[in-house]
Amino acid sequence: MNDQELSRKAPRSPIGLMSRVYRFILPEVSAELGKWRRDAEQIPDDELRSQALASIDTKRFHCQGGAVYAAANLPEKHILIPLIVAYQTISDYLDNLCDRSTSLDPKDFRQLHQSMLDAVTPDKALEDYYAYRSEKEDGGYLTRLVMTCREAISQLQGYEAARPYIMDLASLYTDLQVHKHIHPEQREAALLEWWSIHAHRTPHLRWNEFAAATGSTLGVFMLFLAASDPFLDDQDASSIHAAYFPNVCSLHIMLDYLIDQDEDRIGGDLNFCNYYDDAEAMLSRLTSIVEWARKDVAAIPSAGFHRMIIEGLLALYLSDPKVSEQQLVRSVSKRLMKRSPMTRIFFLVNSRWIRRHKND
Repeated sequence: MNDQELSRKAPRSPIGLMSRVYRFILPEVSAELGKWRRDAEQIPDDELRSQALASIDTKRFHCQGGAVYAAANLPEKHILIPLIVAYQTISDYLDNLCDRSTSLDPKDFRQLHQSMLDAVTPDKALEDYYAYRSEKEDGGYLTRLVMTCREAISQLQGYEAARPYIMDLASLYTDLQVHKHIHPEQREAALLEWWSIHAHRTPHLRWNEFAAATGSTLGVFMLFLAASDPFLDDQDASSIHAAYFPNVCSLHIMLDYLIDQDEDRIGGDLNFCNYYDDAEAMLSRLTSIVEWARKDVAAIPSAGFHRMIIEGLLALYLSDPKVSEQQLVRSVSKRLMKRSPMTRIFFLVNSRWIRRHKND
């Protein structure tokens, strides 16, 4: 097998994966984020500029983690990395805008997130995403992010097969962002009502765990990777969707909420880890979701790569400096890491190294 054929295959070992990440993924993610940061610096509106820059500066690891999927098809990384970085940057920017919003209008939140739906729907007319808020002048920043996604998608030969499954995840993501950012007194009731419509899809998950699953972009990124295969068909795309949603996606966001508990408490933000009776119940549920996620990815090709994604998720979040600052989180983290496979420990060490050298 020559180097070109080998690079089209998903890495099979943690060392193989991380060598690709260090050599190809991190430098190109850094270059893409640098480009978007320079663009964000030119945003005329002070608030929009502030939130755009903050999303890039404080959430770059979201793009770094998401772009790992490009390591499974290196010849297409010139398409996948700009696509994943642009899509994740939209997500992080809008999350900042909604979390620290000058508005509590659900119409505003839905209109902002229409950009995420438009980004994955290349044939749809663009909209005014700031139509329902006072801050409007972004100098075309959000539209350029949307168009970057569309341009990359136009080069994915298997996209039509993946498209309905990507739209499903993007639609659920949009619904979540609307419900979780409205007036604090209305959030839980809105989320429960929404869950009641979709509960049949994830009967083993509690409402907060389902909501967490809808907040992940990993399923979309995996489907972007799958769409780089010109022979992708509906059955394959459906299997990938089912392997990631809900359990891998739920694990991703529950870990994110786990480490953000203090931050969200201070900011008055909703946190899905606050809906367990105690730390023991939370640990039990997280452990179950890890096992369900492992079982799900065993059913799709390159299962070893996807198992590494799961172990990498645990390592990435449990290596976050915020863990050591919160006693409860530190306790849960230690127990999740107990009897950890060597893969997870390997990724933990690498995650800490990447965080320490994030600006290199």
